[in-house]
Order: sequence, then C-alpha cells, then structure tokens
Amino acid sequence: MSFKFFDKLSQDFSELLNDKKEYNVVIEVDKEENKKSFTSHSVVLRYRSTFFTKELENTVTNANENHVKTINKPNISAQIFEIILNIENIETKIIYELMIVANELEFKELYEKLESYLIESKASWLRTHFSRVYHSIFDNNKCNEFKGLKQFYNDIITKHPNLIFESEDFTSLQETALISILEKDNLQLEEIKLWDYVIKWGIAQNPKLATNFEEWSKENFKTLKTTLQQCLPLIRYFHISEKDVWEKLKPYRKILGTQLWDDLYQQRLLPNQPVKSLVLPARIISNPELPQRVNKLISTIISEEHIAEISTWIDRKSTIYSLTNVPYKLQLILRGSKDGFQPKTFWNMCNGHAGTIVIAKVAGTDEILGGYNPLAWDNSTESTYMETNDSFIFSLKNVNIQNSILSRVVDKSFALEYYDSNNQKTFGPCFGDCEFLLYSDVSDFTKDKECWCIYDSDHFYEKSIRKTDDKFSIVENEVFKIVKK
Repeated sequence: MSFKFFDKLSQDFSELLNDKKEYNVVIEVDKEENKKSFTSHSVVLRYRSTFFTKELENTVTNANENHVKTINKPNISAQIFEIILNIENIETKIIYELMIVANELEFKELYEKLESYLIESKASWLRTHFSRVYHSIFDNNKCNEFKGLKQFYNDIITKHPNLIFESEDFTSLQETALISILEKDNLQLEEIKLWDYVIKWGIAQNPKLATNFEEWSKENFKTLKTTLQQCLPLIRYFHISEKDVWEKLKPYRKILGTQLWDDLYQQRLLPNQPVKSLVLPARIISNPELPQRVNKLISTIISEEHIAEISTWIDRKSTIYSLTNVPYKLQLILRGSKDGFQPKTFWNMCNGHAGTIVIAKVAGTDEILGGYNPLAWDNSTESTYMETNDSFIFSLKNVNIQNSILSRVVDKSFALEYYDSNNQKTFGPCFGDCEFLLYSDVSDFTKDKECWCIYDSDHFYEKSIRKTDDKFSIVENEVFKIVKK
C-alpha cells in the first residue's frame, strides 16, 4: 500500500528532517531506550498543526541551546512519529495508530484522510478490531472528531448490538459512546434488555456501591441516578411490557423520579389518558428475532487478511495472496459462542469434515491461535495419532502481535491426535504433542485454563507458536472448512 496524498506535507517534513541548519525546535518522543529526537523549524510546525502552535507558545526557550525549544511527547512512539513525517508503505495497524497520533497532534487534514482510507479500504480490519478501535475513538473529549468511524461502527451496532453489549469490556465504554447508541431509533434490541445493560454499565462506574442490592441506601440510588443522568432520558419506558416494568424497573424506581413512575403506573390503568412525561417513539425493530450475525460475517475472530495468509500457507506459496486473489472460501462448521465450547461438541460437529482450520482467541491476551488439518476429523476412532505432511499450526498477527508465526509438522507420524469417545469429553483438537491443544477438565474451553501450546522445540512441529508455556482459556473458537472458490 503506497500513500500518495499530502505530497507537500511529506516533502516539507522530509526536507527539514535532513536539514540540521538553523533548526529551532527539538521534538523528543518515546520512552527510555526507544527515545528519539527530531529537529524541525517552528514556522513549518505552526503552519501545519494547531497543536504545535499551542505547544510552542507554552514551551520555554532553552537559552543554553541557542534558543531551541524542546517538546516532549513520551506517549508517542518514535516509529509512529517518524511515519507522520515520512509517509511510506505501512500496514493497517500502523495506519490506525498513525491516525490516532495525527489527531492528538491536530494534523486535521491528515487524520481525516487516514480515517476515510480505513473506512473505504480496510473495513474488514476495522470489524476484526471492533472493540479496540470503537473504544479509542470515544476516548477523548472531542465529540466532533472521528465522525466517519463513529458512524461506521454505530451502523454495525444498530444491526448487531450484542457486539458491544456482550463484549468483555462493555462497562469500560465511554458515556458519549453509550449515549450515541441509545439515541438510535432503529437499534435492534428489546427496550428491557437495553435497560438491563444501562443499569449494568451505571453500576460498574461506581465500584463502591454495595454488591447486595438489598443493602442499597438512598445515597446509593442517588449516585446511580447521577451517573446515568444523560442515559436515562433515552430509554423508551412506555414501550416496555407491564411485567418487565414491575420486575425490572420497579426495583430502581428511585432513580426514575416520581413523575415518570406515576405516569408508567397510570398508563397501565388508563392507557388512553395523556401523561406528563416525555414519551419517546418505539424503536423500529425490523425483525424481533434478529438474524444471527455469525451467518453474515465470515468470522468473528479472523480478518480477510488472515484468510489470505492461511490460504498462502495451505498452498505453500512464498508470496501472500492478495485479497482479490484468494483461491479459497470458508464454510463455518462450528462457532463456540453459538454451538457451545464443549470438547464433545467439537468432535460431533466436525466429524467427517476434511480440510479444516481451527481458530481460537485466547482470553486476556487476544492471541489468535489455530491449526490446519487436511484430514477428516473422526469421532468414532480409538485414541491414535494421525499421519500427514500437510498440517500446520499458527499464531496470527493482531494489534498486540506484530508478526504471524507458521509452524509446519516435521514428524508426520504424530501430526494430530484423535481421541476415543471417553476422552472426547475433555480433549478437543490436538496438533502434535500438545503443540496446539484445546482441553478442559470441566468440558468447557472458556471455564478453566487448561488449553495449551507447549513451549518446547523438541516436538513434532517446527517451532512453538507462543512465547510462554502457560496454559490458557479461550473466549471464542471457530472451525471452518476450506473450500475452493
């Protein structure tokens, strides 16, 4: 990918970086051993960025260094800052980080162009890294920025609200983000479920609230009401069933206010009589039984770029396929969040399928691990090793891991291990001698940390795909059949 926009911006900075004459600004970025200094000229900085205009006004000149001003930005990596100055070939993750830093430095034209590029050309990457990006674009006080990305994600959330409400980090969502979701008239979610999520979020913002709801004081309810003061008016109370009002809203009536509670009660007794409270229209639910998201998206774990990379490994190519040239498509066989995380479920649903990839997302680290099995899975065999030269295991790059790791089988006689029906209660797929193993003593891969990628070079695959021997649990797993297009 080559950027050809803002030639003048890039040229200006490139020339100034190489020109050490008469500079009057030093910009120090990054921390400790990665710390790096860049020299520049205040005139160009002021012209190009309002951030530097303000910084230079507030920075004292160092009289001992020929009146040079030094600006320190330890929170910005040297790599990212240098890319801002010299835009060349960069991967999507770096484009995203560059956009965030360009926004902080108030290179408005630059970050807006990067934002548009991500939306128009990297939508798959944005969906794969949904949680991280969505949180980051709301993690500032500038509500008028990242409008395009906010609209992009809110359109997805409108159709698939569980993406955000069922995510592990939902309660860390910024209030502005939650409000933007609640404002959607076509949010595809029952109002009472939305109420439950709002209460959950509000309580999470106040960790000192008593864990036992029965022990809440008047002050506790007041605290929650204050926390939710911008969210509560956006709930469509008059479109919640009488049963749910009584069971779900009544315990929190102290945060609703007397007028609203009286009007809700009146509506049940005298439905045709007007109320004093504001009555918002019902949300436009296109289909109360929402179509399952998992059937619309290729994967909830891997991106189209990952699929191209895995396809390249299957065909033993030296150059990764372009996204338009991938010869395979994926057919979903199993998804843990839909079908269950039990080992036995894996063996039952994958039985008879050949040419499959197993994908797992590690809890706590977001590592993406997996393996390719060209053979058919068999749930009726005795415990035995399976022989093949073509299996491999892998760790895929993501926001936390810079490069993918591919590890091919080196001892074909021990490529995979299949299990008898009794062991299938705890053992899922196993590549080699636990080089990639999904396992659970309690028959649920998400409940105990017993999955394993053994960290040892003396085994049946080329190398370890993790840099630790620690066992782990997972938050999601998928199995796909690889099919020629």
